[in-house]
Amino acid sequence: QVQLVESGGGLVQAGGSVRLSCAASGMIFSIAAVNWYRQAPGKQRELVASITNGGRTNYPDPVKGRFTISRDNAKKTAYLQMDSLKPEDTAVYYCNIPGATYDYWGQGTQVTVSS
Repeated sequence: QVQLVESGGGLVQAGGSVRLSCAASGMIFSIAAVNWYRQAPGKQRELVASITNGGRTNYPDPVKGRFTISRDNAKKTAYLQMDSLKPEDTAVYYCNIPGATYDYWGQGTQVTVSS
């Protein structure tokens, strides 16, 4: 049974940094792509970072240069380093691993950026 558990969220001041972790179990993590999404109140869930099983990364423009996704296959963990945070980055952040027939999601972790 695949499980994804996020951690590392919290309250941070604008301009600060937060590092999120996504620990995976029940799967061969090294072959999986990993995504981080976020969802702010009243808004749709949006993709903020992706990393392939080969380590290739991709970011949308709103977070490019501020967010960094990485992975440690030995620990079966993915990370999202978020720097220069802005109040508009406030959201619940979710880890996602797309499967062949089913997408796996963590429970989410709240990040609140105060101005």
